[in-house]
Formats: sequence, structure tokens, C-alpha cells
Amino acid sequence: MKTLLIKSVGNYINLLSYLSKPYAANKALNLFTKPRKGRIQKWQVDFLETAFNEELLYNNQRIMTYRWLGKKGTVLLAHGWESNSYRWKPLVPELIKRGYGVVALDAPAHGRSGSKEFNALIYAEYIHVVAKRFKPESIIAHSVGGMATTVFLNKYQVPNLEKLILLGAPSEFKDIIGRYVTMLGYNTRISKQLNKTILKRFGVAPESFSSAKFLENNKIKGLIIHDKSDTIIPYSDALLIKDSYKNSALITTDGLGHSLNDASVRDHIYNFLED
Repeated sequence: MKTLLIKSVGNYINLLSYLSKPYAANKALNLFTKPRKGRIQKWQVDFLETAFNEELLYNNQRIMTYRWLGKKGTVLLAHGWESNSYRWKPLVPELIKRGYGVVALDAPAHGRSGSKEFNALIYAEYIHVVAKRFKPESIIAHSVGGMATTVFLNKYQVPNLEKLILLGAPSEFKDIIGRYVTMLGYNTRISKQLNKTILKRFGVAPESFSSAKFLENNKIKGLIIHDKSDTIIPYSDALLIKDSYKNSALITTDGLGHSLNDASVRDHIYNFLED
């Protein structure tokens, strides 16, 4: 049923492309940038209210942050697509127990943060605002939160940052778009126009948007964790990032999927932070 619905949406936008390619591509891009879930649910509130909740701003958009105090350096947590800061619930208590300060943020159009749409460029600006406020020594980022973090690091100087952990992070934006086009079954009229629309709206061509490229000259000590069976972001993306990101190590898991929400992964994180 879900596949049928996806294909029907794709067919509708394909039909629109014969009336107006730019209009249809705009529709396709709007669909791509608007998460269907990820807002805070009632059952998630209790955990998030154990933190100091603080709202920051970027271009009058609300950035919701959650802060747990600690005597060691601060760890910044950036979640992925259609998620929110609750996804870090298994990780946060152990970080606190080990003495770290922890700050998590909700991405644009996710959790309690503002914006009606999501993209990695806006997310990178959110991360920048939060990093200026809390000055983290380490960043842990999952999925597209990892890509947004690489955009942030490529654009801004972060002198206090010492360690970066990427969990199931994508490398090439053009490949993300390609998988989206395939999933919806868009025709070539849409796929070609979509690249032009992205360039016009964001000022960045999909092929020039690369986590591997952004990390090429990065000196921060890095850890990449990726699962061989990840069906959302292929394992090959981790290999691309590792090949480019010289001051990093790659840990490969098998059977944990894209979420990597497992005690063994958390142990790797603790060991890396305390090394």
C-alpha cells in the first residue's frame, strides 16, 4: 500500500512535468524537503525535560536545544531525518555518568525547532548557532545530521572542536537525490529539472555537495561508524568519506541497520571520546 501511494505521487508529478517542468520539479523538491514525522511526541517529553531547554534563533527561526551539564568537555548531538533529540536517549545517561556535558538540538522542521522545510544547508546554520553558544569539544551526528555537520565544518572555523563521530552519514548529495528520484519513479524530465531547481533555490549544484569533499582537509580526529546492511545510506558512502577524511577511523558493523542504535556502537563512541 505504501509503495503504491509513493508511486501514485510520482506519477502525478510526472504528469505535471508535461504541463510545466519547473512547476513539477518545485513540487518534487518541496516534497523532498518536508519531513512527514519527527516532531516531539507526548511519550518523548519526560526524557527531554530532564535537560535544560533553551531556544536559540537563526533568521528568526527557533532552534530548540537540550542541555545536560557535566564537568568534562561538551558533546554536541545532531540527529537525522524524521527524528529529533529523543533519539539520543540511550546515549545521554552514559555520557553524563562519564562526566560529559551534553547538548542536543532539534533540526529544522523537526522536534520543537522552527522552519517549514528541512535541508542540510539550514541545518548546518542551526549547528553553527548552537556550537557558538555551547562550544562543544566533540560532535556526534547521525545520518543527514552528519552531512549537515560536514557543511558546517567546511564553512566555519571551530577552534575548540577536537573530535567528530559520524553515524551512518551520507557522502554525496547527488546520490541522495538519485535514490529519491528512483523511489518516486520520476521521469527524466523531472530528474534533469530537479538539478536546475536545486541550484536555483540553494545556489549549490547537487554534484558539488559532498561530505567526503568537505572533510578532505579536516584535521579534527574522526570516527566513522556505518553498517554493511544499511538500506538508507549505502556502506559505500562510508568508504568514500574514510578515503577522503585522512584523520579518521572506520568501524564497520553488520546487521544493525541505519539507526545504529545499539550498545556496541555506544561503546565505540565512549572509547573514542575517552581515548
